[in-house]
Amino acid sequence: MADPGRSRSSPLDSPVHRCRLAGTPAPRKKMPMALTRAEAESSNPRPDIDLSVVIPLYNEEECIDLAVAEVLDELGKLPLNVELILVNDGSTDSTGAKAFAWHERDERVEVIEFRRNFGQTAGISAGFEHASGRVVVVMDGDRQNDPADIPSLLVALDQGYDVASGWRANRKDKLIMRRLPSMAANALISRVTGLHLHDFGCTLKAYDRQVIEHLELFGEMHRFIPALALISGAKVIEIPVNHRARELGSSKYGISRLPRVVLDLLTVKFLLDYRQRPMQFFGRVAMGCAAAASVSAVWESSRIMRGRPSRGGGLVTIFGLASLQFASFGLIGELLTRLYFKDSGHRPYVVRRDTTGEKALLRPVVTLGQGADQSAVGAARGAKDVE
Repeated sequence: MADPGRSRSSPLDSPVHRCRLAGTPAPRKKMPMALTRAEAESSNPRPDIDLSVVIPLYNEEECIDLAVAEVLDELGKLPLNVELILVNDGSTDSTGAKAFAWHERDERVEVIEFRRNFGQTAGISAGFEHASGRVVVVMDGDRQNDPADIPSLLVALDQGYDVASGWRANRKDKLIMRRLPSMAANALISRVTGLHLHDFGCTLKAYDRQVIEHLELFGEMHRFIPALALISGAKVIEIPVNHRARELGSSKYGISRLPRVVLDLLTVKFLLDYRQRPMQFFGRVAMGCAAAASVSAVWESSRIMRGRPSRGGGLVTIFGLASLQFASFGLIGELLTRLYFKDSGHRPYVVRRDTTGEKALLRPVVTLGQGADQSAVGAARGAKDVE
């Protein structure tokens, strides 16, 4: 932790925080309301950051001081340039004030504050966007995740993996309300996505920066990040991590989230399989409807030829129109996909290594060096390898 006696500049001295605190009185020197990260860093140079830790927070006033102190203590043991990004997700208690107090106290702490509660996915996405580190670790702010597990995740990335996902093998939560629904959801997500993990819901994960730059997170997609990383060909490994019972505050999640998980899973499945070829999905549905319309037409014709009254004319019309509609959806999807890749600058592929002189999209990860906790190597080697 930084020396308490060391002078520390006000958060308003940072151009980034001028942008984030748009609602506070502006300093005398006029600054733009929105700065790109490159502009902010050029006006306020910082050393190259090796590791960024992102903690989304919502009404965690009981936990934040202990959590931040513990994380900074563990980060201080690593021979790396680090930053800790606290994302205040519209908390209605004193979480935001305490977060900015930590920013005043320690130069490694940065704060992003939302105007209202946007959800954990938005908090993680904001942390990704503002993180400077070549490796980004995300963890909860309720002290159930153990920051002592961070070296294990870094070692896994140092061995060539792009995502190291925590697995709460000995989870300290209620069996009926938390663990059993989580087990069912993990089994379903693994089956649908093809990525077999024990614990998609564990927030403690480490990501190579070049992987998260290809992620687009909306809704409540944070629990599916390892699966979404497969779109860019990421290598994923699962690391057993320590999990602690919540001692302060109250949980913000319950069994009511299961329907939303199922709906988001449908979106993830579509993105994994048909993101670049939507006609393959809608075309199959259209062909099924066309086949049903044909069967209904044959059945209706046979009844008419035998002098029986017509009963299936409506089915022929319904399935026929549905076939045309889904085929149209597929064509529109194909056009939108081409516009997305053409106009946004996105590419339908991700490069891991490149000898033609262009910048590789997946850079080497941080090397821990001799000063790091090498005991984490055993944990990474014993983890379940998921590729």
